Amino acid sequence: MTKRRWLQGLLLMILVALGIFAYQTRQASQAGGSITAVGSTALQPLVEAAGEQYTADHLGTFINVQGGGTGTGLSQIQEGAVQIGDSDLFAAEQKGIRAKGLVDHRVAVVGITPIVNRKNGITRLTTKQLTAVFTGQVTNWKQVGGKDLPIVLINRAQGSGTRATFEQFGIAGHQAKTAQEQDSSGMVRQIVQTTPGAISYVAFSYVTKAVQAVSLNGVAPTEDNVVTNRWKIWSYEHLYTKGQPTGLTKDFIAYVQSPTIQKTLVRQLGYLSPSQMHVTRDVNGQVTPIGGTHS
Repeated sequence: MTKRRWLQGLLLMILVALGIFAYQTRQASQAGGSITAVGSTALQPLVEAAGEQYTADHLGTFINVQGGGTGTGLSQIQEGAVQIGDSDLFAAEQKGIRAKGLVDHRVAVVGITPIVNRKNGITRLTTKQLTAVFTGQVTNWKQVGGKDLPIVLINRAQGSGTRATFEQFGIAGHQAKTAQEQDSSGMVRQIVQTTPGAISYVAFSYVTKAVQAVSLNGVAPTEDNVVTNRWKIWSYEHLYTKGQPTGLTKDFIAYVQSPTIQKTLVRQLGYLSPSQMHVTRDVNGQVTPIGGTHS
């Protein structure tokens, strides 16, 4: 092969490579873009994991996921500051939020359970006892059958959907006593794990062997009990948009709601798919068996 032909062949290879690169770049540009989802820390693990899978499958896209709590997510989407507001509550339940104009996309159901430090000597309580603990009527675990340890309350911050759900369905609508507050479910778990006497509440997806989940009225905090409403502390997980979503936002929400993600990632991370539920719950907390009447 002459030097000239060799150079011609090399030039051809370079041109082909540049053409492939240009095509890939053009495809990435057409498919690319970024969106931000902010809000519920109970929902955050699912949105983060789904975002990572989506971007791995869709070249040039980026899903930015942040916590901050349900109140933050709903206020941010209401102001149009982000593309998705993650929420544990119906928008109409959150004070200061104008639900009209926000569009609800349900992507999961989350069970919420009281958790205690393992040194407390507690594995079960009644709703009456749990309410007494969180309203300050009971201040030592020995008063409800546990060890002689002062009770240390850890609350989620005001505006947290997890807190609102827990207060409504866990302690019979009472407001928890003023105590230490945390913005993050992960931080709540960490404090309970390392603080003898501590109690708080988290989504099932945050429960590990390092803390003790607490049964209520003889009912264990399990997915099987959530789907039938035997375990009553649960909520839908919502992705809210301001108006109908378009573009990448629309595609990503459809991805999270797809059967593939609902049957794999949702369940692997400790959530339930809405399709698994035997009941529905409306914005007023009214539970209706699917195909049945109000209960």
